[in-house]
Amino acid sequence: MFGSRRSHSPAPQPRPRAGVRAAALTVSLAVAGVLGAAVPPAQAASHSRPAQCRGEGVDPAARIRYQSDTVIDAPLSTVFKLQTDVERWPSWQPPVLTAERLGPGPLRKGSRFRWTTPAPATPSTPATTLEITSTVRQLQRGHCVLWRGPAIGEGLRIDEGVHLWTFTKVRGGVRVHTEETWTGAQVEADIPTATAALGAGLEAWLRDLKTTAEARAHGR
Repeated sequence: MFGSRRSHSPAPQPRPRAGVRAAALTVSLAVAGVLGAAVPPAQAASHSRPAQCRGEGVDPAARIRYQSDTVIDAPLSTVFKLQTDVERWPSWQPPVLTAERLGPGPLRKGSRFRWTTPAPATPSTPATTLEITSTVRQLQRGHCVLWRGPAIGEGLRIDEGVHLWTFTKVRGGVRVHTEETWTGAQVEADIPTATAALGAGLEAWLRDLKTTAEARAHGR
């Protein structure tokens, strides 16, 4: 795939036509748009020790993973309530089409919820709507939440996603850390594309959470 170096100057290559460049960009954005935004060039801050919630974290053996952080200028109670009131996700996260609790009471270990999000067509998968059934594995109120479960749509399947969120008071508000892993033969067949889609989704989620929490905190 990579040609060897030559002593003479290579012949000039034709510049891609605008239509070709536009088509390539469209494909890239569709891939990244599984949850709704372009992936940043690099992941955000890494942690010296794996982040956990009550001793549990994301899948250490997963080949598809992404993590990121943001600081939100809002009270911890506001940020945590927004994130764990899953039935209201569609009101502030455009990529979440529906969300429902599958049991009564406050969100806690063992709680289950089902939500849906669109997945645009890619060169290898059709446009579909993913239905995600998540089970809370750990939750410490005001500190962290960890859930996991499959995402299934027509022509697209993630066998298991494991998603961790931690919340820490810092100067200027709350540092929110999120990381997620995916496993499954279909997504593992194209790890770069799957990682791009995962990263785009997490970055969009953080932006929506930050925007909504700060608006509520400051009356905007």
